Amino acid sequence: MYQPQKYKKEDQAYIFKFIQQHPFAAIVSNGNRLMATHIPILTEGNSENFKLYSHIANHNEQLKYLNDGDEVLLIFQGSHGYISSSWYEEKDISTWDYSAVHINAKVIRQSSEELEQSLIKLVRRFEKPQPKPLYYEEIPRKMREEHLPLITGFWLEPTKIEAIAKLHQGYKKQDIINVITELESESGNTELSKNIKDENKDLLDGGY
Repeated sequence: MYQPQKYKKEDQAYIFKFIQQHPFAAIVSNGNRLMATHIPILTEGNSENFKLYSHIANHNEQLKYLNDGDEVLLIFQGSHGYISSSWYEEKDISTWDYSAVHINAKVIRQSSEELEQSLIKLVRRFEKPQPKPLYYEEIPRKMREEHLPLITGFWLEPTKIEAIAKLHQGYKKQDIINVITELESESGNTELSKNIKDENKDLLDGGY
């Protein structure tokens, strides 16, 4: 990952929270060619000591390169957006603000029992906010038993973690205010505008 120092993120609590907030990630491996699958990847543990877990379909060709000990790259992408230089007080270069976490990890295949427990936790995570949640345990047993042999679960043990948040650090206060205003009013990118506010809160005096 390219990490200019002023955009580099090393705080473990920030990184852990980021992964939890953006769980739909890409898992990249090098087989007979570079290949990637987009899947939800969840955490287990805490910010100081965690591993991740997920699963893919057995007919996915990438599975043959997800064996015990294989290395993969996980890419978690946050909000992002184009920043027009026309929003600045003076002429400048347009740019793109974004945030991301890259994790190199070692694969460890799950047992069928571990996979089922992972599915229970995964479904609970995303069903809980639903008006009428349907949890994994409530799915008909026959359906669950037919589905489990079609997928493979795995743990992902981090070996290297890199993070970046390029959110207009170092820009003039009025330019940052203009960027936030334009993102909210023109493009509707409220998540990115909030991230820029949070990252520059000291300069913005908690508001603008």
